[in-house]
Amino acid sequence: MRKRAISISIVTTMLISITIADDTSLLAEWKSKSSFFGFSQVGVKFGDGANVAFEVDRIRLGWKYFSGPLAGKVSVDFAKDGKGDIEVPNIIKDAFIAYKFNNSAVVKAGVLKTPVGMGFTIPGWNLDVVKRGFDKKLAFEKATGIMVSGRDIGFDNNAKVNGLEMGHERPWKGFGYDVMITGATGRSGAVVSPDDIKKVGNGYMGRLMFDWTQLVHLEASYGVTPNADGNTTGNSPDYKVLNIGLDSHFDRANIKAEYYDVENIRGVAGWDMTTLALSGTYAFNNKVELAVKDIRGRETIAGVESDAVNTYLGVNYYINPKNDKMDRKSRRARNQHRLQLNYVATDVDAGFKGVGSLYKDNTILMQYQFKF
Repeated sequence: MRKRAISISIVTTMLISITIADDTSLLAEWKSKSSFFGFSQVGVKFGDGANVAFEVDRIRLGWKYFSGPLAGKVSVDFAKDGKGDIEVPNIIKDAFIAYKFNNSAVVKAGVLKTPVGMGFTIPGWNLDVVKRGFDKKLAFEKATGIMVSGRDIGFDNNAKVNGLEMGHERPWKGFGYDVMITGATGRSGAVVSPDDIKKVGNGYMGRLMFDWTQLVHLEASYGVTPNADGNTTGNSPDYKVLNIGLDSHFDRANIKAEYYDVENIRGVAGWDMTTLALSGTYAFNNKVELAVKDIRGRETIAGVESDAVNTYLGVNYYINPKNDKMDRKSRRARNQHRLQLNYVATDVDAGFKGVGSLYKDNTILMQYQFKF
């Protein structure tokens, strides 16, 4: 019996050795990589009803993982509370996995950015001015769901996209798209999230993009979500969002235009809004950049119209820039250590309610960003 056991062991060992030898090439090809990242934004505000107010916009830590066609991303924001406006606490900003068939077909599932709103999908550490503006909360924000995406479709197909992009910092030539089904979109300022997530109807949204290098980025997106009033009876009208955006980069200069047309905010029939945001930056060198952003909104509530204007006039100072390059992609690297100073001029009608970060009085904003 003992000799038999020894013989079986020898044969088994040989078979395992042969199998390993045959799979050596496969093991050699297997690769994975991960990266750890984070950034913090701390600032101070003067005006807008407060003498001096200290602010912490974001304190983020996260990591990305890649292994062949598989990828994943997790990030948390310690500036958020533990409450949950969707299926997870607000401190969780991203938690999703992705499978990349090719640049034209990437499937993502989990907590991720919804594909409506050009300015919203730009990362928070890559903004022209301190705040996104009062139109940002008209987007659906981040939600739990499943998305199918494509980038760099139709021309040279040589763009370096990794499948995790939601913004457009990495330019390509051709078309791109996102189609998503979500659960509750309660992080949006235009949607009230009920406690019982299982009774909430799904949100549906999509985006079509066209890029021609960094010179032209054009996108249009549309989305619908039911029960925006937070009730589960389904009697309120759907919240509907149309967004159109244009972004053009010319060496040292950049211009953006973004338009929102939304209906039935928070499920209230007749509570509608349109906004137009125009932005521009010009870099004198790799350290000093001027920035202007003008956001104008018209709100209708029960047939009564009111207007709001927030105009940001700013200077961006890059304390320790990583490079001297001025193209759209390289600009990301210069944001690691950045100081921003904004003056916000306001003109807001008394009846304008809004759902986002609206300044009603003239305000001075200062922010320091550290990123790695």
